Amino acid sequence: MPGAGTRPATTIAEPRPRLLDVTRLISRAGHGVLTGVDRVELAYLKRFLADTEPFFAISRTALGYVLLDRAGAGQLLRRLCGDADWGRGFLWRQSPRARGEADLRRLCVARCRPGGLGAMLDRYLGPGMVYFNVGHSNLTEPMMQAVHAQGAGRVVVFIHDTIPLDFPQFSGVGIPPKFRTRLEAVRRNADLVICPSDASRRDVLRHFGERLPQPKVIFAHPGIEVAPADDSGEAEPVQPYFVTVGTIEPRKNHSLLLDVWEDLHARLPAGQIPKLFIIGRRGWRNEAVFRRLDSGSYMGKTVFEISDMADGPLARLVRGARALLFPSLAEGFGLPPAEAAAQGVPVIATDLAVYRETLGDYPVYLAGRDVYSWRNKIEEQVQSGQKPGGAHGKAGQKPTIPSWEGHFRHVLGNM
Repeated sequence: MPGAGTRPATTIAEPRPRLLDVTRLISRAGHGVLTGVDRVELAYLKRFLADTEPFFAISRTALGYVLLDRAGAGQLLRRLCGDADWGRGFLWRQSPRARGEADLRRLCVARCRPGGLGAMLDRYLGPGMVYFNVGHSNLTEPMMQAVHAQGAGRVVVFIHDTIPLDFPQFSGVGIPPKFRTRLEAVRRNADLVICPSDASRRDVLRHFGERLPQPKVIFAHPGIEVAPADDSGEAEPVQPYFVTVGTIEPRKNHSLLLDVWEDLHARLPAGQIPKLFIIGRRGWRNEAVFRRLDSGSYMGKTVFEISDMADGPLARLVRGARALLFPSLAEGFGLPPAEAAAQGVPVIATDLAVYRETLGDYPVYLAGRDVYSWRNKIEEQVQSGQKPGGAHGKAGQKPTIPSWEGHFRHVLGNM
């Protein structure tokens, strides 16, 4: 298919129908707390349901594609938010994803095998549709070409980062070549690419190189929505504590924090060692860290691993921390530091360009492999007696926190 710069102009009456790909959200059915990418797709679903433009949602399933109208998408949102259950009782033996897909087939207005995608889109949306893929799932050339085949269709894709290409050692087995194929399909077929930061926008353009065709590439910071703190549970620890949030994968660099806490145990009396709460599910290619989490002498004493924590209790835990620790070695945006900053919680993070862009001088920046500097800064934060919730940046003020309203204003203004 021709790229954005070579497609002939076609006049389409407004408003254009919107088609949101929700394949990623369906794949997450029953998997607990949403990831950062999941939250972006959910935000788009909420926004398009609230707007008046014609709206449909589509998902790739094991049997093909299912298409939801506005009512069906609204029912999907209820399930994602926990206001309705996935599937029926007789499906209890199936996986959460299978129950989710079965639910979609009951909620949908149409479904088809892969070969019938074009005919289904033509019947229900027709020329001029705008297809949004913001979750990296179902990001295939046939899907994007089916949209363009309807005439004057536009393809909008959210690329969250290019980490699989820039840091393949941090990715799952086989992911980098698959990601490269997807990115090439986006270059050839997308009309607009959205990135979460200017740093990630530059990365995408670097990988596109000089090859043609190319879509327009913009950045729009995702909105930051901190859940109200849930104060109904147990009180926060009296002893000073720190929190780190994110999937336990090599890129997040949990090994550095475990090195710091091992050193603290070797140097300090037990009563003077702060606590560390590691919030996140275990990921991939991180067996050495998993072994330390399973057998470390500090586990359950000063270091605590919590695989799933709902937004409300997490907001409360972060609010009371001496600082959020985020030694990640690569990020496209970095949601946890932004959420901590929105609460006025100190942030200690790796010195990455994306944080300089989004958080300015608010965090304390340290080298990602320098255990000595991290240990000293953590001890300093404990000894300072600083009250949690106070700004800790050099400017002494919280950075500007992006909103979803601003995000969509910028994105839709570039359509």
